[in-house]
Order: sequence, then structure tokens, then C-alpha cells
Amino acid sequence: MASQFTLFRSRRFTPMFFTQFLGAFNDNFFKQALLLLLTYSAAAKLGSSVSLLNNLAAMLFILPFFLFSALAGQLADKYEKSRLTVYIKVLEIVIMILAAFGLIFEIYWLLFVALFLLGAQSTFFGPIKYAYLPQAMHKDELVGANALFQTGTSLSILLGMIVAGVFTQLDNHLYWVSAMALLIAGLGLLSSKFVPHTPAVEPDMKINWNIFSTSMDTIKYLYSLPLLFFIILGNSWFWFYGATFLTQTPEFSKVILNGNESVVIFLLTLFSVGVSAGSLICKTLTKNQVSFKLLPFGIAGLSIFAIDLYFSLSALNINSSALLGISELSQMSGSWRVFADLFFLGFSGGLYIVPLYAAMQAYSPITHRARVIGANNIFNAIFMVTSAIFAIVILNLLKLSLPQLFLVTGVLNIVFGVFLYFKLKRYKDTMQIQQDALIM
Repeated sequence: MASQFTLFRSRRFTPMFFTQFLGAFNDNFFKQALLLLLTYSAAAKLGSSVSLLNNLAAMLFILPFFLFSALAGQLADKYEKSRLTVYIKVLEIVIMILAAFGLIFEIYWLLFVALFLLGAQSTFFGPIKYAYLPQAMHKDELVGANALFQTGTSLSILLGMIVAGVFTQLDNHLYWVSAMALLIAGLGLLSSKFVPHTPAVEPDMKINWNIFSTSMDTIKYLYSLPLLFFIILGNSWFWFYGATFLTQTPEFSKVILNGNESVVIFLLTLFSVGVSAGSLICKTLTKNQVSFKLLPFGIAGLSIFAIDLYFSLSALNINSSALLGISELSQMSGSWRVFADLFFLGFSGGLYIVPLYAAMQAYSPITHRARVIGANNIFNAIFMVTSAIFAIVILNLLKLSLPQLFLVTGVLNIVFGVFLYFKLKRYKDTMQIQQDALIM
């Protein structure tokens, strides 16, 4: 069986992979740099709380996914995808020019505008890249291509955050951040030029520019396809789950592990590498078939290691007057169990999410594939916002601890996971019966 890495030899895969990799890197590089800027200098200058500004930034980035995902899906179905990709990458350069102007002259309202526009640019690119894969890949390449995309996304997010942390520590950091953002946007545009021509699947479609009615129409259409509806619910649960854990990582690194900033990056790296490893092994375990057979293992792992994380964190007793680095923390009793839990949480997430993304692409009607992915982005955004509300309720209103939040999330995952698996199995079996009847 050929390795999925052989896909990098193909022009059908490599340009789009690097276009999305560089785009995800730039999104997270600029967003993290802005959050660090707001936290350590801008909040004091503006006379506002760090929490208010950071939450405003997070909301502005995710808001376009609510507003424009359905419209983005229509455009990706109606127009040829390589040309759309180039236009979106040109837009990214324009946004980064605005961002650079805002950074160098410290025009904070312009930075917030640039962040909103960057979220909008990501919103319009999302349906293109995931609708592109099933159109450009052979059927036996789809799982491997999704595994590599998921791996690339995880690593690009992590690298973007790490590089932002490094660049914001440099002298004249505003200039360095601006130059890096523009460089990555330029490389993304260059990569997009090599994406092969990908014909429009519904060129005669009339675009509905009303973003509210088209969003409702897209959701209603999705609900009429129960298998896809539950696949997307499963995808969105992964974003809820991941956001719940990753958002709390800085706090439990400092409060429970007594770790410094390097520990935060290390823990995020463990999770991201775990997701990458779980994603990459999917191709081998499924033998290139679009299948839900790995889903129970992913669901089980997400719960087992979340619950064990509760026990491993609860058992720790770290007393130190100074914040610990990675080497000092690794010598503490019980720390390796925490590290293993985070890695295998990510690994289980990779086993969980790759089959769902491949199934979403494989079972979507060809003429509506990008719109289905647009609906997926809407639900992802809703679930991520719900994750933040859920954490606030658990931690601030119910006054539970961070380990207890992980325990509750792990238990909820069992309930949701069992419900999801049986729904997917039921509707997949129903669809198979209908297809067999048509053949007969």
C-alpha cells in the first residue's frame, strides 16, 4: 500500500496543501501576536481590561464564520476553485498590509478590523479547500489526503502560535510581525498559483447574497440529509472538545503545574503532535476506505484520557516558589502521566476527526458539497462559542476546578459519542439499503 506522503509528488495535492498550511499559519500567527500585544501593552494604553480586549478579538475572528459560511459555500460550488483560491490569497495580502499599518502605527481599531477581515478570508477559503479534495483526489486517496490536511492544520496552528511568541519578544517586534505576516501571505499566493484548474460543479446556480436567509436555507438543506447532519454534528463536537481543553491549557499550566510559558507551548505541542499522529495512522487502519470503524476508538480515547487527566492533575502536588520550566517539571512525580494524557487526547482526536471529514466529503452531493462544508463551518463556530460558555458556567458559576471541568467534558463525550455513533450507523445503513434498491 502506497504511503499517503506520495501525494506530495502530485500537483493535484501539494499546492493546495501548502496554500492551506500557510493560510492557517498566518491566521494563528497574527491572531496570537495581537493577543500578546493586547495583553502586555495595548490594554494599559487603551485603559481596558485584558479579558475584554482578548474576548473581543476572539469574537471578531469567529464572527465571519457565522455570517458568511453559507455564502462562501455557494461561491465555491458556482465558480472554478483554483481561481477563487488565488483571489482569496490576494485578499490576504491586502489584509496583511492593513494589519502592518495598524501594528506599526499602533492603530488598534484597524487591527481589530484586520482580524475580522482575516476571519472572513478564512471563512471563504474553508469550503474551497475541503470541497477541492474529493474533486481532485481519487477515491482511495481521500482518507490519506484528509489525514495530511488535518496534520498540516494542527502543526500550522501550533507553529503560528510559537513563532508569534518568539517574534513578539524581538526588538522592533511590530516591524518583525508585520514583515512575517506579509511574507507568509506572499508565499500563500505563490503556492495558490500552482493549484490545478478545478471545474465548477454548479456554474448556473444563482447566488443568494442575503447572508441570513442563505444561512437558514443551507442549514435546512443539511437537516434534510440526516447522515450528513450527524457527521457535521460530530465534526463540531470535536471543535467544542478541543476548544474546551486548549483554552484552559495556559491556566492549568501555571496554576496546577506551576509551569512557565515554555510549559504552555510544550503542552500544546504534545496535543498537536498527538492529533497529527492519530490523523496519519487513519489511512493505514482504514485501508483507504471511508469508514466509521475508527470512530468508537476515537470516542473512547477522548473520554478515557480526559478522565485520567482529572485524576493525574488531582494527584499532583507541586510546591515551588518559582515557575518551573519543562526540564524541572518533567522531574516532578506524576508529570509524565499528565504529558501522556495530553498526547493521547490528541491522538484519539485524530482517530475521531479524520474519518468524519472524509465521510462528509464522500457523502455530500457533488453539486452541494461546498455548501455542506459551509454549513459545517457554521456549526463549528456555534460549538466553539458554546464551549466558551460551557467553561464559564462550569468554572465561574458552578465553581468547579479545572480538573473537574475535564472530568465533566470526558463524561459528556461518552454520552454524545454513543449517541453519535448509533445515529451514523443507522443512517449509513439506511442509505446503503436505498442504494442497493436502486441497483436492483
